[in-house]
Amino acid sequence: MGKTSMSVFVTMQRKRWALMILLVLSVSTVGVILVRSSFESCTVGGKISGHQFAEEKFRSIPERPNPLGFMKSKLVLLVSHELSLSGGPLLLMELAFLLRGVGAQVVWITNQKPPEEDEVIYSLEHKMLDRGVQVISAKGQKAIDTALKADLIVLNTAVAGKWLDAVLKEDVRKVLPKILWWIHEMRGHYFKPDLVKHLPFVAGAMIDSHATAEYWKDRTQARLGIKMPKTYVVHLGNSKELMEVAEDGVAKRVLREHVRESLGEQEEFTLHERVYLVCYYFSGVSRGKGQDLFLRAFHESLEIIKEKKLEVPRMLAVVVGSDMSRQTKFETELRNFVQEKKLQSYVHFVNKTLTVAPYIAAIDVLVQNSQARGECFGRITIEAMAFKLPVLGTAAGGTMEIVVNGTTGLLHSAGKEGVIPLAKNIVKLAMQVELRLTMGKNGYERVKEMFLEHHMSHRIASVLKEVLQHAKALR
Repeated sequence: MGKTSMSVFVTMQRKRWALMILLVLSVSTVGVILVRSSFESCTVGGKISGHQFAEEKFRSIPERPNPLGFMKSKLVLLVSHELSLSGGPLLLMELAFLLRGVGAQVVWITNQKPPEEDEVIYSLEHKMLDRGVQVISAKGQKAIDTALKADLIVLNTAVAGKWLDAVLKEDVRKVLPKILWWIHEMRGHYFKPDLVKHLPFVAGAMIDSHATAEYWKDRTQARLGIKMPKTYVVHLGNSKELMEVAEDGVAKRVLREHVRESLGEQEEFTLHERVYLVCYYFSGVSRGKGQDLFLRAFHESLEIIKEKKLEVPRMLAVVVGSDMSRQTKFETELRNFVQEKKLQSYVHFVNKTLTVAPYIAAIDVLVQNSQARGECFGRITIEAMAFKLPVLGTAAGGTMEIVVNGTTGLLHSAGKEGVIPLAKNIVKLAMQVELRLTMGKNGYERVKEMFLEHHMSHRIASVLKEVLQHAKALR
């Protein structure tokens, strides 16, 4: 009886710690905004004190001079085409908070908003307001006056170009010399004159990868007959919040056990008795993200194991980014495939969420299966590498600038021809625990060398300095 009571107590304590960690830790810098409501399996109660352990841990480390310090008192206008949980708006919010952290005056404009009240927009706007970011209407005299007064304007994504003519009208030419255009898109349908006709005349374009920068240089010339402005490639970096979780073994273990339990797995399985793979995207499932081909590759990997009678730990796939509430044709296709191949006991679908830390902590391998030209950068890749996970990625786009093939992960071709190579890579990492661990460790070292918040801040700071000088010279 005493043993049973102790078991129940331990289980309750584990769940309590999991919930507490979820409240304060999130992979995205802004992920904590909605952490109380985003992690579907949790009901949060109680309060916690914050990062006391982390503060103790880092108290003795001297603060680095902030590379963005020169932005103090500068007026910066940030223009986003939308405000949502997708990568572009969240990155711009992160920049807003970095600038506020050094004392810049930051004003936010969202160009496209739904007519009805939106809970996500409401939450994100109030998070910005709480951090001292002013949020104003995209239209009207205040928007025009702010644009004319601003020291710097950042247009976020190609679609934000619609705002220039629609709002500024005859004042557009006055602000072009102080615009930095931050581009994240890798799709051909963004190359339209009404979106990017002013692009050659802005102070500069900031793009997340060399692959995307080359693509934009070629396509603007070939399709529109225009030249790109001075273009800066700025690789992204992991937030301090992410790194605190990734480097805290206790937190990772608690989250790992909690997620596995929430997915219906029994506690008696040890860390290496099952191998979890995840195909994860913030904004949901779509054909361009390759979840369908991932599931085909996963099925092929199980067939290879069966055919060759390999001794491999039981493998499970977790597809994060699902949204059955929308009932899309593609979502239905994915689930029908799982039923057709009798994979129900092998595949877990998890709704899209910002609280990605628990899922990254719970898995063994990340699959980054974006198709066609791949991801512009793919921040989830460096987030997984921070957790010492190997990455199985498509040999396309920004992934090739992050993953070192054979060292931090394994690359496969995009498209149907990549299905069998991905399947073989899945089997390889499932069988070779030491290889997984070595690649994960190598990935972590690469993150520490290149993809931290202070690396990104330094890269952005050098761009902003040049753009401000350009604007000043043309006044």
